[in-house]
Order: sequence, then C-alpha cells, then structure tokens
Amino acid sequence: MTINYHQKVFRSVSNTDNGEVTAETTFYYQQQDNIVTATYQGGPILSGNLIAKVDENGILEMRYQHLNQQLEFMTGRCISVPEVLENGKLRLHETWQWTSGDQSRGNSVIEEV
Repeated sequence: MTINYHQKVFRSVSNTDNGEVTAETTFYYQQQDNIVTATYQGGPILSGNLIAKVDENGILEMRYQHLNQQLEFMTGRCISVPEVLENGKLRLHETWQWTSGDQSRGNSVIEEV
C-alpha cells in the first residue's frame, strides 16, 4: 500500500487521558520521499512539530515535540498505522510514549479532514 502524506491535514478523534492532543489540535503533514514532517497546534498545544520515516506499508515511526499552554517542552515517540476509510481519507491509529515527564504511554486516533 503506497500512502502519500503530502499536504494532508489531520484532527484528533480520540486520545488517552495522559495525552495533550485534543479535537482542537490540527496537524499539517508534508512528505518528501520517505520523510514526513508536520507542524501542529491547537487546544493545549501552542506549537509543535514532528518528523517521521514512512515504510512501504505507510506506517510512520516518528518523534514529536511541542510547547504546551504552560510553556512546558513535551517530547515523545509514536508509531502511526494508517487505515484508508471508505471515503478515501486516512485514519491513523497511534501508539505513543512520552520521552519527557512521566514517560507514560497512550493511544490516539487522528483523521484526515
């Protein structure tokens, strides 16, 4: 499955309680070759960015960082597994872990808008 993330926009549809991404958080993805980058903001997040490598199945292995409303730096890593919806849009099933703070893990889902 070849998935291109270039110029895709995503919003959160679910997240575990220890995450900071909410329905107000918007992600703006770009892709060049097998490198994906994104900026994100909204809700508790003032400004964030991520970098990922994408494999032949469209799975993203990423690192992310952002500043939250309390001006705390938050960092983490994430694996995002794509699902192509009936309407052709993408849904990403994410398993993540903070590399800052309490090092806790969580799961989230974001969908292409």
